[in-house]
Amino acid sequence: MDIIYLRDLRIETIIGIYGWERQVKQTVVLDLEMAADIRQAASSDRIEDTLNYKAVAKRLIQFVEESQFQLVETLAERVAAIVLNEFGVEWVRLCVNKRGAVRGARDVGVIIERRRTDNG
Repeated sequence: MDIIYLRDLRIETIIGIYGWERQVKQTVVLDLEMAADIRQAASSDRIEDTLNYKAVAKRLIQFVEESQFQLVETLAERVAAIVLNEFGVEWVRLCVNKRGAVRGARDVGVIIERRRTDNG
């Protein structure tokens, strides 16, 4: 299995359970690893033959910016579903980081792994 990854994708969104969190955008940071067979793309040297990480990033930025979830767990599940269902990825590992959410900790968040077969 080959892996295409995106690291440190920073997106501003409304997220959180507290009143102040519902009023101000916070930065969430996404790290993704996505299963992809890159052999055809390596042979052809054509973007059409691989997972276009720029297209993935643009779609996730649009989705996350418009979302207003309370929990990072919900955001993570929805982001993973987009990657699996819209981009034909078989497996994704996703870290959603909400920096500064806990005093004294640099960051906090969730890490999930999902397979397309998990969704149905």
